[in-house]
Amino acid sequence: MSNFWDYNIWGTFSLFAILLGCLLLGSILRKVTPFLRNSLIPISVIGGGILILVSAIYRAFTGESMFDAAFFGGNGTEKLEIITYHALALGFIASTLRDSGGKLTKNRLDEIVNTGVTTVSTYLVQGILGLGITIIAAGVITGFFPAAGVLLPFGYGQGTGQALNYGTIYETEFGFIGGKSFGLSLAALGFLSASIGGVIHLNVQRLRKRLKVADKSLFQKAEQAADEPSAKPITESLDRMTVQIALIAIVYFATYGIMYLLGLLLSGMRSVIFGFNFLIGVLAAILTKMILRFLRKKSVLRREYRDNFLLTRSSNFCFDVMIISGIAAIRLDTLEKYGGLLLLLGVSGAIVTYVYLRFIAKKLFPSYCEEQFLMMYGMLTGTASTGTILLREIDGEFETPATENMIYQNLPAIVLGFPMMLLATLAPKRPYLTLIIFVLFLAALQILLFRKQIFRRRKK
Repeated sequence: MSNFWDYNIWGTFSLFAILLGCLLLGSILRKVTPFLRNSLIPISVIGGGILILVSAIYRAFTGESMFDAAFFGGNGTEKLEIITYHALALGFIASTLRDSGGKLTKNRLDEIVNTGVTTVSTYLVQGILGLGITIIAAGVITGFFPAAGVLLPFGYGQGTGQALNYGTIYETEFGFIGGKSFGLSLAALGFLSASIGGVIHLNVQRLRKRLKVADKSLFQKAEQAADEPSAKPITESLDRMTVQIALIAIVYFATYGIMYLLGLLLSGMRSVIFGFNFLIGVLAAILTKMILRFLRKKSVLRREYRDNFLLTRSSNFCFDVMIISGIAAIRLDTLEKYGGLLLLLGVSGAIVTYVYLRFIAKKLFPSYCEEQFLMMYGMLTGTASTGTILLREIDGEFETPATENMIYQNLPAIVLGFPMMLLATLAPKRPYLTLIIFVLFLAALQILLFRKQIFRRRKK
C-alpha cells in the first residue's frame, strides 16, 4: 500500500500543476514581452517552450529526462502523452456538444463544403511533400523510417493530438523509434509556422495597404464579454459546469465502449481504432445531441442542460492542455537525431501550405480572400484557435463568414479525410503506392473543389 507522501501519489498532480503553472507563466510573459505579444504565438506554445527549455537544462546537468524523475512518479513523459491523447478527444466532444444554431443558405453551404475540401486537400499536399522528402531521406539515412513524412499533415494540419496518435501507431506497430516525438516536434513547428508566417503576411499586406488591421479596442470588448458569466441563471443545486463536465465524460465513456467493441471485432486494427478516439468521440457527441433534442421535443427534458458558453470554455481548456502537454512530451534526443530533417519538413511544409491556400483563397473566396486565407493558414499549420487569432487581427468582430466556415467545415472534412487517415497506416508498408494514391486523391479533390469553374466551361 502506498503512503500519501509518496511521489507515485503526487506525481500526476504535480505534473498537471506544472503544466497549468507554465500556462499562466506563458500568459504573463506574452503580456510583458512586446516580441511575444506581437508574434501571436499561442500561450500554450509559449508554455510548452518554457518546459522544453527547463527540460533541456535539467538533461544537460543530469543526463536524464526531467519528466521521468521520481518527483513525477518516474513516468512523466508517458503521462504527458496520455494527457495529450485524451485532451484531443475531450476538446472535440465539448465543441461538438454545442448548439450550432440556425440554417444555412445554399451559397453558404457551397463555401463551407469548399472549406472542408480545401482542408483535406491541404492535408494531401502536406502528405505528398512530407512523404516525398522522407522517402528520399530513407535512401540516404541508414535505417530511417520512409513513411515518417506522413506525420507532417497530422502535425501541421491536425495538430498535436493526431501527431501523437499516428506517431504512436508508427512507433508501436511499425518500429519507428522516436515516432511519437517526431510527430510532436512537427506539431510544435506547425505552431511556429502559423504564428511567424501569419505575422509576416499581416505586416507585408499592411505595408502594401491591402488590408486594415482591426481596432484593438474590439479585442478588449471581446475579452470583457468572455469574462461575463453565462446568461442562464443558476437555479439548481447542481452547478452548470458540473453538468457540462458530466455530459462530456458520459460521451467519452460511450466512445471508449464503442472503440472497445470495434477492437474486439477488428483486433488487427485496434491501434488504428483507438487512434481515432477524437473522430468516434465526435460521432458519439452528435448522437448525444440528437437524443437530447428528441427528449426535449417530447418534453421528457424540460430545460436545455447544454451551455454553449461553458462547453466552449471546456473545449478551450482541453486544447490548451493538449498543446502544452504535447510539446512538453517531445524527447530531446529525437530533436538531436533528426533536427535537420525536421527543420526541412517544417519550413517546406509552411511554404507549400502558404502558397496553396493563398491560391485557393483568391480563386474561391474573392469577397473575403484575406480573412479566409488567414483562418485556413492558421488552422492548417496550427489549430482552429491559431486560425481564429490570425483572423481576429483583421476581422475583430468576425463579420465575414470565415469563422462560420471553420466551424461547419468539420463534417465534410471528416468524411473526405477519413480515407487519408486509413491510407496513413498503409504508408509504412507501401510508401511509394501511398504517395501515388495521395496524388490521385488530391487530383480528384481539385475537380470537386473547382467543380463550378470546370463544368461552367464545358457548358459554354
